[in-house]
Amino acid sequence: MAFRTWQIEKIKYCEHVGREIALEAEVIYPAEQLPEQAPRIVAHRCSNAEACNLLDKAACKWCGTNPDFDPV
Repeated sequence: MAFRTWQIEKIKYCEHVGREIALEAEVIYPAEQLPEQAPRIVAHRCSNAEACNLLDKAACKWCGTNPDFDPV
C-alpha cells in the first residue's frame, strides 16, 4: 500500500506574519511491490496558512491567496 505524508521542504522567516513558518509538501511513496517508482509530490502548503487567510491582505501562493507571489 502506498504511504502518504507531509514533509517539510523549507523553514523560513515570513515577513507577512513576522515569524518562522514551514513550507511543506505532501509526498506519496509507492507501495513496496513497486519500489522502482519515484515518490510523487501532490500538494504544497504553509504551516501558517490558516492564520494568513484570516488577515485582510493577500499573502502568497503557499496559502492559496496570491498566486503571483512565491516567497521561496
